[in-house]
Amino acid sequence: MHIDSEWVRAQFPAFAEPSLQGQAFFENAGGSYTCRQVIDRLHRFYTQRKVQPYGAYEASRLGGEEMDEARTRMAAILGVTPEELSFGPSTTQNTYVLAQAFGQMMQPGEAIVVTNQDHEANTGPWRRLAARGIEIREWQIDPETGHLDPAKLEDLLDENVRLVCFPHCSNVVGEINPVTEITALAHAAGAFVCVDGVSYAPHGFADVGVLGPDIYLFSAYKTFGPHQGVMVIRRALAELLPNQAHHFNGDVLYKRFTPAGPDHAQIAASAGMADYIDAFHAHHIGSTAGATARRVAVHDAMRAHETALLQPLLDAMAARNSVRVIGPTDAATRAPTVALALDRPGGEMAQALAARGIMAGGGTFYAGRALDAMGVDEAKGVLRLSFTHYTTQEEMDKLLNALDDLL
Repeated sequence: MHIDSEWVRAQFPAFAEPSLQGQAFFENAGGSYTCRQVIDRLHRFYTQRKVQPYGAYEASRLGGEEMDEARTRMAAILGVTPEELSFGPSTTQNTYVLAQAFGQMMQPGEAIVVTNQDHEANTGPWRRLAARGIEIREWQIDPETGHLDPAKLEDLLDENVRLVCFPHCSNVVGEINPVTEITALAHAAGAFVCVDGVSYAPHGFADVGVLGPDIYLFSAYKTFGPHQGVMVIRRALAELLPNQAHHFNGDVLYKRFTPAGPDHAQIAASAGMADYIDAFHAHHIGSTAGATARRVAVHDAMRAHETALLQPLLDAMAARNSVRVIGPTDAATRAPTVALALDRPGGEMAQALAARGIMAGGGTFYAGRALDAMGVDEAKGVLRLSFTHYTTQEEMDKLLNALDDLL
């Protein structure tokens, strides 16, 4: 499927915003632009439904229905039941709540496997459980390539491991990890699996039901939506973990891991992400299809577009002796999130690019453990260039020309 970039960009008000004209956005891994479908729903909720939801009066009833719609439609896209999907203020906050629950369930001497490839959100909360006597085992990346080898995970698994945590792909390494294979290894050893999907989800929603992990987390503000964390917890695990919410919400699966009152408007607006997927499918294909078929088609179209744009960037950077590309240089095996270790601080290079109308980021991006393991000076950090399906060839050309001048 060839992506109609003009139509796609028309769905994102940022591209029509006068103050952003002439700016090419390459820090999408830090947060994407928001599609108009989400903005419209958010505006409607704040203007027409900003009351306590699920009440008897009309505005309240409609507000609750819009929140339920978001959960139902996003669950269908992700291949799980609505009861298995929860919203929270952020993925980091959601992970801390889960870590608290596991800490209450586990016994001293039992173990959790974490990686040093992760964003701090999917490693720090679990590591803190060491203070409760839980053993933390680190699945380490290859210091040259950043690769996570499943064979090395097998060496860490035994009857004491209760949970294995790893990213679908790292926010600096970028390599797409084989979630189904890793999940099967962990399950065979009797362990649950928690996957951080934050860096993968912007490039096509995953079918969590098919992939098989027990927990899958991502951030809606990086998938064209509002600032919410989206959390899938499969029923068998959700019913086993201790309730973290008010006692009277303990019997409602999707409320068990939301201790505070949720942001009603942002939950309701999350249905706009499903609106966008449906509109994308209708425009490019036009046929009727179920939620799963629509997700697959849109996912594949986004990935194909991004991969085609990514490979020339990887080739150009890999050809330079002064640049180290973090992670694989084959676009088909990674997300379009490219960290470059340079002979100068990443933040300094990001400033130079900003002067040329390129919005990018420099630093460690909460992935200091991964960069340190790969011998990257954390004081310098990396330049990170990240894009998504609304990025155009013209923007890629602008980026490559700027890099040619500055490197």
